[in-house]
Amino acid sequence: MGSPPSTGTQPPTGPLPSTGLLADKVVLVNGGSQGVGAAIARAAVREGAVVAVTGRRPEPGEALVTELAAAGGKAMFVRADLADAAQAKAAVARTVEAYGRVDCLVNSAGLTSRGTLLDTTPELFDQHIAINLKAPFFAMQAAVADMVGRGAPGTVVNIITSSAHGGQPFLAPYVAAKAGLVGLTRNAAHAHRHDRVRINGLNIGWTATEGEDATQRAFHGAGDDWLEQAAARLPMGKLGQPDEIADFVVFLLSERSGVVTGSVIDWDQNVLGGLD
Repeated sequence: MGSPPSTGTQPPTGPLPSTGLLADKVVLVNGGSQGVGAAIARAAVREGAVVAVTGRRPEPGEALVTELAAAGGKAMFVRADLADAAQAKAAVARTVEAYGRVDCLVNSAGLTSRGTLLDTTPELFDQHIAINLKAPFFAMQAAVADMVGRGAPGTVVNIITSSAHGGQPFLAPYVAAKAGLVGLTRNAAHAHRHDRVRINGLNIGWTATEGEDATQRAFHGAGDDWLEQAAARLPMGKLGQPDEIADFVVFLLSERSGVVTGSVIDWDQNVLGGLD
């Protein structure tokens, strides 16, 4: 049978209408001042949450908070260098101090600087471990301690990467750290399931963000049309979109995702194990 005829219409694009999935929740988004993290912050506010976002640079963080406030949301920016575990924990404490608690945590910060097995220095390796593994560990430690201390349920979503399955040769330290985050996600989810703290991860694929644009230009000599060229080679004709990822993260943070915990979900258009 052939494909059904086209109706000539396209599916709707842009933000989904609010259904209040995160009404009255306090959400902390680490690495939330741009890219996927900023999209998650926007989606969380749209769904009724109060949001705190962290980042190293105040300019994009404050600009995002201003944008969210103009849209009627309540948000604050916490300046933090997540490479420092003490600052990762302090960001949770600042959120609790401001809003009384943390109901949901998203670890979205990531370092993607390149390195192979043969040319990665100990310094570069340590940077990847600090941002991609150590920061989520200690942010979860502080946030889950708040949830358990209050005897309240909570949710955590770790933004990981499809490269955690193996990745490209030039991502060796990144893969090492993110693969560790996969194991940590499952371990913490198992440890705290009876506390009703649900912890899941999202293995995102190639995504169109400001950070990815900078990476392509810095490490791969990409020109102004790299995004269009890359999209044309992909099965869906586009890279992953931050707002689409954000909608799914909101679902995982919300009670609508039910009892799901310890899941690390592949969000990509390449199929693991599929061969051409």
